[in-house]
Amino acid sequence: MTEKIEIEDLPGVGPATAEKLKEAGFNSVEAIAVASPSEVAGFAEIGEATASKIINAAREAADVGGFETGDQVLERRKLVGKLSFGTEALNELLGGGAETQSITEFYGEFGSGKTQVVQQMAVNAQLPVEEGGLGGSVIYIDTENTFRPERIAQMVEGISAKNGVEYDVADFLKNIHVGRAYNSNHQILLVDTAMDLAEKLKDTDKPIKLLVVDSLTAHFRSEYVGRGTLADRQQKLNKHMHGLLKFANLYNAAILATNQVMSKPDAFFGDPTKPIGGHIVGHTATFRLYLRKSKGEKRIARLVDSPNLPEGEAIFSVTPEGLKD
Repeated sequence: MTEKIEIEDLPGVGPATAEKLKEAGFNSVEAIAVASPSEVAGFAEIGEATASKIINAAREAADVGGFETGDQVLERRKLVGKLSFGTEALNELLGGGAETQSITEFYGEFGSGKTQVVQQMAVNAQLPVEEGGLGGSVIYIDTENTFRPERIAQMVEGISAKNGVEYDVADFLKNIHVGRAYNSNHQILLVDTAMDLAEKLKDTDKPIKLLVVDSLTAHFRSEYVGRGTLADRQQKLNKHMHGLLKFANLYNAAILATNQVMSKPDAFFGDPTKPIGGHIVGHTATFRLYLRKSKGEKRIARLVDSPNLPEGEAIFSVTPEGLKD
C-alpha cells in the first residue's frame, strides 16, 4: 500500500496555496486531479501554467487521467455496489438496484412517487450490505422543502417489521445530512460542501454512500425563464451534473436525482410529458426512470435509458410503510 499523498506534498503547492485550495473545496489530491487548470488557477490565485503543473502532479499521485485496459475497468466495476429499492420489481428492472459510481434519475409528474422513492433509498442505504444497503450515511439536497423526517420514521418502522429487527429511528435520522438549497447557485455549492462532509466521514464506520438531489431541476427551471437564458441554464446544469458524477466516482457513492416534467401539448401520439433539462441531463444521468401514477398506491416505473440494461417496466406500491411490490 503506497502512503497517502496530501495536497501540501504536491510540487508547487505551498501552505498558502493549499489553504486556498481547501477553502475552495479541493480536499484531496483526487479532487485536484480531476479539476481544470482555470478552476485551480482562479481559486488558488496562481497562473494557469502553475495550475497545470499542480494538476499533472496530482494526476500522477492519484493515478487518474491515463488510459486503462478493459480488464482494469472490469476490476474497478467490481467495486460498484447495488442499493436495493426494497421491491423485487424495481431491483429486477435495474439489474439488482441503484448503482454506485453513477447517477440514477427519476422523472415524472407531481404525485408519481419520486420523493417517496428517494426517501426510501435514504433509509435503505444505511442498511448493511447483506440486507441490500450500502452500510453508509446519506446526503440529501432538498430544493423544494419536501424532505420529511416523519416519513423516514414510518419507513424505518416498515423495514423493522419486514426484517424482524427493531431499528432505531433516531439513528437513521442522524445519518441523513439534509441541505436545503435556496437557489441554483446554492444547490451547486452544496455539492462542494457534500465533498467536504464525505471527506470527513470517509474513514468512519458510516461513510457517505448516497447523495440525493430532490429535485435536480426545480430552481433552474424557475430562475432561467425564456429561450434567451437557455444556454446559460444548460451550462450551469451541466456543471452541476458533472459535480455529482465526480462525487459518485470519488466516494463510490450512488447519486439519485429527481426531475420534473413539462407537457408537450403538440404531442398527438405517445406520452405528452418529457423531462426538464434537455439532453444535458439525459446524457449525464446513467440510468433514467420515468415514474407514473396508476390506481391507488400503485406506481409504474419505466427504464428509459441505461448503458447495459434492456428497457422495461416495473409495478410497485407506495404504502405508509414505504415501497412494496
